[in-house]
Amino acid sequence: MTLTDGTMPTLLLVEDDPISAEFLSAALSALPARVERAADCAQALAFPLAFDAWLIDANLPDGTGATLLQRLRAGHPSTPALAHTADATPETRERLVQAGFADVLVKPLSAQALQRAVRNALAGGTGIPSTQALPDWDEAAALAALAGNREHATLLRELFLSELPTATAACLEAFTHADEAALRAQLHRLQASCGFAGACALAGIAGRWHAAPSNAALRDAFADASRRLLSPTD
Repeated sequence: MTLTDGTMPTLLLVEDDPISAEFLSAALSALPARVERAADCAQALAFPLAFDAWLIDANLPDGTGATLLQRLRAGHPSTPALAHTADATPETRERLVQAGFADVLVKPLSAQALQRAVRNALAGGTGIPSTQALPDWDEAAALAALAGNREHATLLRELFLSELPTATAACLEAFTHADEAALRAQLHRLQASCGFAGACALAGIAGRWHAAPSNAALRDAFADASRRLLSPTD
């Protein structure tokens, strides 16, 4: 996995449990990505590096993930962040999203789910997201989703592109009518399709918009990402 400038992403993983840290680090390294590890808030704040994304445990020995995120944001306001926790309650998810995390990952989770979430976060960023953080198409992801069958991947992409104008229009119409339930339903279906087709940038924006359906900047970023897929020569 590389960013659009050809570099490998550098990730900060903050996790105090050694077994969880080892699993998460291995899964992230396989993206591929460079992974720096911290076991608590103090270690995380001591890094002099700028990271492409942060993955932060919700509960750490010397503080909470939300508090750590707030302190990290003081120096790097646009870095995307993912929270990970064993608490699957809706209240915890809502609290962490409100704190500024792009997504909340519930442990245990598969390596594939973790990698997909990181790709989405890098594609979406925070605030007004940059849809250029990842390539519009990820050939490797599309092939992996179909066990390496290139013919099926090509057919699926053609089907995806044939349905994308209708899906895009439905999302934009739901936004115009402030129908958040309809918008989230459309985006949920579209994210799955993006994953199989390898449309990583659009998947990332769709995930961010799903979490904040009233955000006009995300609507514009979504429309732009969709337009690039449908008109690649523009």
